[in-house]
Amino acid sequence: MNALLSALQNSLRGLAVAARRERAIRQELVVLLLAVPAAFLLSGQLWVRIALVSSVLLVLAVECLNTAIEKLCDHLHPGRHDAIGFIKDMGSAAVLCVTLIAFLIWAGALAMALYP
Repeated sequence: MNALLSALQNSLRGLAVAARRERAIRQELVVLLLAVPAAFLLSGQLWVRIALVSSVLLVLAVECLNTAIEKLCDHLHPGRHDAIGFIKDMGSAAVLCVTLIAFLIWAGALAMALYP
């Protein structure tokens, strides 16, 4: 139980540090805060609410991973390098992919709400 609590504390500390330092993380946290009540307003079905909130959490998680990868790359190789650029582009592409997934989930839920 102590290990689980310690892991949770480390995770929350990491999220807090990321939120202080990274604009993209702050934006995703704001979206998450707006998404939770919006999910409850948009659908009465539990699975739809879970899908909506989970899609935003997934974007936040991938954004955190992308930020970590970028920071590590910058630390290991501060100058411009083609391989580092490729790695950063792949991280950015991952964020784009999950953002598109989230958009599709939200668009589908909105369509279901508007056209039952």
